[in-house]
Amino acid sequence: MTAPLLNVKGVETYYGNIRALSGVDVEVHRGEIVSLIGANGAGKSTLMMTICGKPQARTGSIFFEGQDITRMPTHQIARLRIAQSPEGRRIFPRMTVLENLQMGASLDDLKHFKEDVEKVFALFPRLKERQAQRGGTLSGGEQQMLSIGRALMARPKLLLLDEPSLGLAPLIVKGIFEAIKKLNKQEGLTVFLVEQNAFGALKLSDRAYVLVNGRVTMSGTGKDLLANPEVRAAYLEGGRH
Repeated sequence: MTAPLLNVKGVETYYGNIRALSGVDVEVHRGEIVSLIGANGAGKSTLMMTICGKPQARTGSIFFEGQDITRMPTHQIARLRIAQSPEGRRIFPRMTVLENLQMGASLDDLKHFKEDVEKVFALFPRLKERQAQRGGTLSGGEQQMLSIGRALMARPKLLLLDEPSLGLAPLIVKGIFEAIKKLNKQEGLTVFLVEQNAFGALKLSDRAYVLVNGRVTMSGTGKDLLANPEVRAAYLEGGRH
């Protein structure tokens, strides 16, 4: 098997003296959708932020395309074409939709800007209608689309999505998940997805990991974990949510 695009090995992350991640091992191969599920406070977002270098892992290592990025500053990691749509969206509320997308494209010197904007607008037609509107005036679903669109403007090799369905209506969530699937199937984009919506994430994913109190306790295909009685009891409440 070829080497993983992203390889997280034995990573421990601390906030002061509090250990948030305990020896986490995760692999993401090129062209996959891999999800990380777990309860609130399990350390899912911490792992995403550690991959991006803020905070840095205290022990263990993180490799991207075979290169050790464990101690690399965040801006250098971004230049390797790892893009993140963070939890809580964190768009620029005073900037227009178009200006937010420009911010995402700045690493690429804007040379593909027009072409990439059209791709984002094709994926999320609502953003095209709202392109002159300030980000802060958009609905929650539109802001999530903008957050993902902004990350895509960096032409990522790896897209990190942190809780893209959080606080959104089921119909909007369905549209977001369909867009992720489309990006993966049509563009071959590799996606690492952190989600509390375990049913939606596992259904979408090639493979998945379960994180409990900062440790990976289980891994397998999305299909296998969907059928796993422990996973169903802990995260799916007997079905979906």
